[in-house]
Amino acid sequence: MDESPTSPAPVDVVLPCLDEAAALPWVLSRIPRNWRAIVVDNGSTDRSAETARAHGAHVVGEPLRGFGAACHAGLAAATADIVCFCDCDASLDPALLPELVAPLTAGSADLVLGRRRPTTFRAWPPHARLANAELARLIRRRTGLPLHDLGPLRAARRRDLLALDLTDRRSGYPLQMVVRAADAGWRVRETDVPYHPRTGRSKVTGTWRGTWQAVRDMRRVLDEDPAAVTARDGGGAR
Repeated sequence: MDESPTSPAPVDVVLPCLDEAAALPWVLSRIPRNWRAIVVDNGSTDRSAETARAHGAHVVGEPLRGFGAACHAGLAAATADIVCFCDCDASLDPALLPELVAPLTAGSADLVLGRRRPTTFRAWPPHARLANAELARLIRRRTGLPLHDLGPLRAARRRDLLALDLTDRRSGYPLQMVVRAADAGWRVRETDVPYHPRTGRSKVTGTWRGTWQAVRDMRRVLDEDPAAVTARDGGGAR
């Protein structure tokens, strides 16, 4: 993590957070050395913010509830050239992020996604796994990208992400990022990462209701007009 506030970190890691105090110590201990962890507290009631600060993270408060709201607040707070995103529930290992960043620095990709590979059956509930498979099929049809997962572990350049002008503030945010990146001609790459049972209960995929709401949010994104992206100035990547 960033040990010197006077020198900017080479990479910022955005960690959207809602009641993840139990998972935070392990997650933050896995942030690569000299990278900065930005924990976005999205209304936690379990001392997540205090725990994050105690473990060296930069904490940002985002009162508007929603996964996208938390992610975008972290992106707005980032200053590094490269920004990574990672779930804050210990299901994914931030120590793997350098593998996702490498294609960016090598100039061979503009957005790198971690394809989740469950380490145990209980790491990914059946209903969430089925919903993800259907979503991946829709993404392939909508974008032409050969993706298999809407990986929550991801990396891209900050200025390019800001140029996408992402507007979703709910569960559709990570999908909107991929769809708009594809429409803007980005080189999107997928790499396998192990997916572990999370610490605590998922706020999105832990229930059928949460999964259904996420699917509804994402369907709205898939219905977005590609011409709107083409008409925007920029979109960023090389």
